[in-house]
Amino acid sequence: MKITKLQKKKRLYLLETDKGQAFYITEDTLVRYLLSQGKEVTPEELEEIRAFAQISYGKNLALYYISFQNRTKKEVRDYLIKYQIAESQVTTILRDLEADNWINDQRYCQQYLDSQLRTGNKGPYRLQEKLKQKGIAPTIIAQSLEQLDFSPLALKEAEKLQRKYSQRLSHRNLKTKIQQALYQKGFDADSIRQALSQLSWEKDPDTEEELLEKELDKALRRYQRKYEGFQLKQRLTQALLRKGFDYDRIKSQLDQALRDLD
Repeated sequence: MKITKLQKKKRLYLLETDKGQAFYITEDTLVRYLLSQGKEVTPEELEEIRAFAQISYGKNLALYYISFQNRTKKEVRDYLIKYQIAESQVTTILRDLEADNWINDQRYCQQYLDSQLRTGNKGPYRLQEKLKQKGIAPTIIAQSLEQLDFSPLALKEAEKLQRKYSQRLSHRNLKTKIQQALYQKGFDADSIRQALSQLSWEKDPDTEEELLEKELDKALRRYQRKYEGFQLKQRLTQALLRKGFDYDRIKSQLDQALRDLD
């Protein structure tokens, strides 16, 4: 059979034969098989050309995808499947890219974790989940995490949280809030305990009084429409205890506030 057309279409070439076959090939395919219009090829050669063209096209797609940023093996696989590259050819492409070090999950994992330690705010458990979603093997993640110390990052995040909430929460609830927030960010218990132990926990009596007064006003507006007398006092006391204030402080301010109501 004869090649009757080789027409450039952007980055690919349209190949047609006198038997009605038509498909796109890459420039690499053109060069490898010395293809030209009018060249005679056997059916077996045409199938070989088609298969090589698919792999070449898929590899170019993958390299284009990788050119923007590092990618994991799973990310590249998903990208190629999205562009309808055959599974068998995807396997070949990924093997070649790994051999040439274009894809390296170990390197990706290490660089990702180093970057997160420098500029992120997540602990190892959250980062582990992110890396699993990207297809990194658990053994690779575990080996990389073993080499890293997240204690300084946990302390940095604890200090941020303390600055953020110190004027909004009681002393007792502030500590609980920071602890819960660090757990949610994926830090381990030891890092959290160490971070909390390094924070300054001096109470500011004036700030506590202001916060108690503010919370008492809010609770009063909420409960005085529904309750009165002992029930009102009980509801207010319970609400303020949940906010982490000391009982003696609550009793003092609450007695005065209820006297003012009368």
